[in-house]
Amino acid sequence: MGTLNLTFDDGPDPRGTPQVLDALAAAGAHATFFVLGSRAAAHPELVERVLAEGHAVGLHGHEHLRHPGLSRAVGEADTDRALGVLGALGVEPSRWRTPWGEEAEWTREVARERGLDLVHWDADTHDWRGDPAPAMLAAVAPRLRDGAIVLAHDGLGPGALRDDCDETAALVGSLVAAGRELGLEPRALP
Repeated sequence: MGTLNLTFDDGPDPRGTPQVLDALAAAGAHATFFVLGSRAAAHPELVERVLAEGHAVGLHGHEHLRHPGLSRAVGEADTDRALGVLGALGVEPSRWRTPWGEEAEWTREVARERGLDLVHWDADTHDWRGDPAPAMLAAVAPRLRDGAIVLAHDGLGPGALRDDCDETAALVGSLVAAGRELGLEPRALP
């Protein structure tokens, strides 16, 4: 059986993260949550729940900052602050998805120096737009293959056109089912 890697960004969010976690539990699936340090500091209980339910936690940043245009010093400070927050929660991430997946000339070196692998995605749900779950599934279905990384959001980030994560939570069950029909078991990144 192959693997489908489900990932969620911009949390933990007090409404969206529990919805997504409940949907993953109902589907019997696991995922990786790329969290913001500022939100993890505000909602440590959600980080604990993510881990307790067998999911993985990766780094997204402390604030949701675009790397291009940031000085290395500002980027390093944001990264280290987030790593400090996560470390205080007992989390030592090995993966990093930068906000918007964007990199600056210094991003890869900072990642290497901190032992972080940069992670992008193969299938983008574009859930930030607020599309209904069936439309999101139709958009990502052609990209589902062994090892594919699916991007979704359990939190509301800058530029989001939606007010909640309801449709993302609604997508989880049908996405997991579609993956399994293709022989792909939804898992957290190894």
